[in-house]
Amino acid sequence: MTRALALASLLCAIFLLGSGGTYSADVGGQFYGDMGPSGLPKVGSPTRLKNIVSVQGVRPNQLVGYGLVIGLNGTGDSLRNSPFTQQSMQAMLDRLGVNIRRQNTRTRNTAAVVVTAELPAFAQTGTTIDVTVSSLGDATSLLGGTLIMTALHGADNLVYAVAQGQLTVSGYQITGAAQTMTQNVPTSARIPNGALVEREAPGQFLEVEFLGLELRNPDFATAIRISDAINAYGLDRFGMELARAADLRSVAVKRPPNMSPTRLMAEIGELIVEPDVPAIVVVDERTGTIVIGRDVTISTVAVSHGNLTVTVTETPQVSQPLPFSEGQTVVTPETNISSFEQGGALRIVQGTNLNVLVLGLNRMGLKPQGVIAVLQAIKSAGALQADLVVQ
Repeated sequence: MTRALALASLLCAIFLLGSGGTYSADVGGQFYGDMGPSGLPKVGSPTRLKNIVSVQGVRPNQLVGYGLVIGLNGTGDSLRNSPFTQQSMQAMLDRLGVNIRRQNTRTRNTAAVVVTAELPAFAQTGTTIDVTVSSLGDATSLLGGTLIMTALHGADNLVYAVAQGQLTVSGYQITGAAQTMTQNVPTSARIPNGALVEREAPGQFLEVEFLGLELRNPDFATAIRISDAINAYGLDRFGMELARAADLRSVAVKRPPNMSPTRLMAEIGELIVEPDVPAIVVVDERTGTIVIGRDVTISTVAVSHGNLTVTVTETPQVSQPLPFSEGQTVVTPETNISSFEQGGALRIVQGTNLNVLVLGLNRMGLKPQGVIAVLQAIKSAGALQADLVVQ
């Protein structure tokens, strides 16, 4: 009777439409496929061109700098363990006309930090950007601190921005006589709009003849669809084709006469394109998370997987001598090892769509690591019709 019900459930599931699903250890080790109407966009649904491509050469630049945070309430660096903090503090005071090199400084209100920021494309002089401040020494908290003027350098070692301001810390640390409580990370902070851009990044949007579009998810079919959509726009607007798919990653677009690159990108960015999504399975062995794409299928295959559990129990035995017998207390180790293996029966797994695949894997009753092992074995057998990415 149980087998008949299972077969009936499997036949009913074949008629379900798959849409996408995930498997996670955080929800009891179960797959979830199409659970009904959802406000989330489905995989492969039409979207604007600007959401799936970026323009070649239009990118942010990373900035980094070294500075000091002052005003800490005794939670800064200890100068004995962080000599670079003392050197930096002396150099700063020297620039301000204060000489303390021959004095023994003992302060815990200062911390050496590394300041990082991202310079956006087209950032002009005078623009403000956010910065992240991270402790470099043994400071316990940056709460209440103020970053003093810090130059931010690019990869070419030129100064592109200067940061300064009050720190915003999301974590805290409270220390008592016998216990310490820490929430989040108190040694990292942010300063919204804390840096002022002093130099523009080179290589900005130029009046070039061709624009290069880079796909965020490279795919041949998507590149062709983008090219066709832009060419249809070009024929309707200018009577000429504008785009050519160079490869699965890039599309070259010719700039029409008397049209700026900014206007061209603004207009073609609103074109609707339906990206193609390849069949892919992504597994994370560290967290036990599995993500299966909509178009993943499994050819008919028989799977047997046994869950082996080994338990090791240590129960030391103490031999206590009689009083006045001049004997010694002896501890004798005793180890009990037991094993239990569950499963091992052959089961047929196949999936013409995602819901059928989810149903088949759920019937095996495996834990996340077991499902990952089964998927890897099915891929090795050539029955998994998708790319398997292990992180």
